[in-house]
Amino acid sequence: MTTATHRSAEQIGRTPAGPRPLPALGVTREVPLPDVTGTTLANGLRVLVARRASVPMVELRLRVPFADPAPGGGHPAIAELLSETLLTATATRDRVAIDDELAAVGADLGASVDPERLLVAGSGLADGLATILDVLADVLTGATHPDHEVARERERLVERIAVARAQPRTIAREALQRVRFGTHPITAEMPTAEAVTAVTAEQVRATHAASLVPRGSTLTLVGDVDPAAAVAAVDKALGSWTSDRAALELSAPPYPAPGDLVLVHRPGSVQSQLRLSGPAVPRDDPAYAALQLANLVFGGYFSSRWMENIREDKGYTYGAHSGAEFIPGGAVLGIDTDVASDVTAAALLETRYELGRLSAVPPTAEEIDAARSYAVGSLLISLDNQGGLASTIAGLASVGLDLDWLRAHPARLHAVTADDVAEAALRFFAPSGFSGVVVGDADVIGRGVRALGGIA
Repeated sequence: MTTATHRSAEQIGRTPAGPRPLPALGVTREVPLPDVTGTTLANGLRVLVARRASVPMVELRLRVPFADPAPGGGHPAIAELLSETLLTATATRDRVAIDDELAAVGADLGASVDPERLLVAGSGLADGLATILDVLADVLTGATHPDHEVARERERLVERIAVARAQPRTIAREALQRVRFGTHPITAEMPTAEAVTAVTAEQVRATHAASLVPRGSTLTLVGDVDPAAAVAAVDKALGSWTSDRAALELSAPPYPAPGDLVLVHRPGSVQSQLRLSGPAVPRDDPAYAALQLANLVFGGYFSSRWMENIREDKGYTYGAHSGAEFIPGGAVLGIDTDVASDVTAAALLETRYELGRLSAVPPTAEEIDAARSYAVGSLLISLDNQGGLASTIAGLASVGLDLDWLRAHPARLHAVTADDVAEAALRFFAPSGFSGVVVGDADVIGRGVRALGGIA
């Protein structure tokens, strides 16, 4: 027999007097944020560049406001196909040539679109920035959206839409958006298959020429680059991307009004989706930091009250989450979880209970301190790589904020008092302030949830 030469984890974690106490948290280290060089080119494109030389790469984010100029006219379907075919061909490059040139500098680019913006995002070797910008300029100014590529992507998109629309989370999201915002264009997150089928390549090319424009758009670069040289490279590559019109910003939707939850019938479903929503405030509002901490205590992270109740204690769900969703002109609060049909009413009851408890029994100092540590720590982690920093800079710029706001945010979180959190809890989390949807088999869950009241 051999003698053990090490202690087990159980032995290390215990003493003769019982479990070994955990050490106190240390001082949260700061992630140094670089300066951001900002300029607006003659064509109206705003360029933001931050040097972070941790790895020899560069991250790119091009945000183009891409709102529907004539709601109801098929723009969401056209925009989806435009983003899918943007990088397929230009007058001088086909799909293979585009991919090969990007691959030669370790780069990739991809495009996506939603009711607010079209985003081109990617990364590559820093010394290949000129090549990346040259390819980007070519697709922005000369993408041809070939008929056969549009036809192929149209078929794929129709298939993806059919699959997505069969998913309960998609059904719940679309129902929630209608309750929140009615017929506002922000709800058009996914076009119908019929609308996609009707799109022609000519419509895609026309929308590209009319709406994919530099004025009002923002290009963000973060990486091992010299800011002045990067701006000059952007101006050289994208200076010929011009238009007489500005990119179209999405108008602010109406704030969701409190009211009864809408029961959405999904025959045969064995699960239900609970989606509640109420008003919130944007990042630059003085109450935002307190709202952030109140939300974390309620349902914003794994140690929250709501998660502890309906997952750890009751076993109703695998996950529950709440958080702010930023929209043009403001923000809304979202609360969502999926539960088995037979516990839908019980889960809704406990959700309302936790909302009411947060309002009536404010978070303790210990709960607030834990939420504060999580908020500051997760913020710093999200900025500890080039990609996260690039996305953050681009996101802040879209609402008129910059890294100065971010630098000051940990201090704002530390300055929040228990009274501030209690006020935010009462203002934003009172059960009477919410509307939303319950999606499930109404024949199974209807009687139970209606017995709780507040169900349309």
